[in-house]
Amino acid sequence: MSSILFEIKNAVGIITLNRPDKLNSFNREMALLMQEKLDECKKNEVRCVYITGAGKGFSAGQDLEEVVDPNGPGMGAILSEHYNPIIARIRRLEKPVIAAVNGVAAGAGANIALCCDIVVASISASFIQAFSKIGLIPDSSGTFVLPRLIGWQKASALMMLGEKVPAEEAERIGMIYKVFPDETFAENAMSIASYLSQMPTKGLAFTKQLLGQSVKSTLEEQLQDEDVYQQRAAKTKDFQEGVNAFLEKRIPKFTGE
Repeated sequence: MSSILFEIKNAVGIITLNRPDKLNSFNREMALLMQEKLDECKKNEVRCVYITGAGKGFSAGQDLEEVVDPNGPGMGAILSEHYNPIIARIRRLEKPVIAAVNGVAAGAGANIALCCDIVVASISASFIQAFSKIGLIPDSSGTFVLPRLIGWQKASALMMLGEKVPAEEAERIGMIYKVFPDETFAENAMSIASYLSQMPTKGLAFTKQLLGQSVKSTLEEQLQDEDVYQQRAAKTKDFQEGVNAFLEKRIPKFTGE
């Protein structure tokens, strides 16, 4: 069985981390395969990406057996060839990416989830910056993303102490968007992806790009960028459809164009 499952269903590209016996921890094969599937999501038929885990966990991060394997890729390659390209693909993908965290998300697994555009979790899920417990630093964009989500002080403490953050607490402090009951989690999470897959895809992509640029822009620069992207959005077919549907008092039918 492949370590990454992939299907396109109703315009949603569904990526399932599939090493359930290892809590979906990453090895080289799985990391490279995930990059490949993220590239497949560039297809026009995909208008939203949904990432989740098989079994009881989302991802426990790096498979440490691979780290100590003398024939393994080595720590130098693990970041530059495995995780950094995954993070870059998620952030550069011109479509919304949802992380549906169905269980524990630890280390790089947590940070891959948190770099997505929308993060939802089952009530039994948890997030752990586990790096300090083995003498490492938070990677996979953790030191960039987490303080921007929850603030410097909270991020610093969680990274240094390596405390587990239950899903409800993660929602309370703004780490994630929403928590759903375990029983209805998959249905609730997929309903968000399905909704986004029918939204104006280019407008959502422009929003994603502007949010990314905002971390390094001044207010004046951001206002200028908003002007540029708004003009681009106004030229899309979906903008015309949205306006026409509003004036005609009907539900719009967006095509992602």
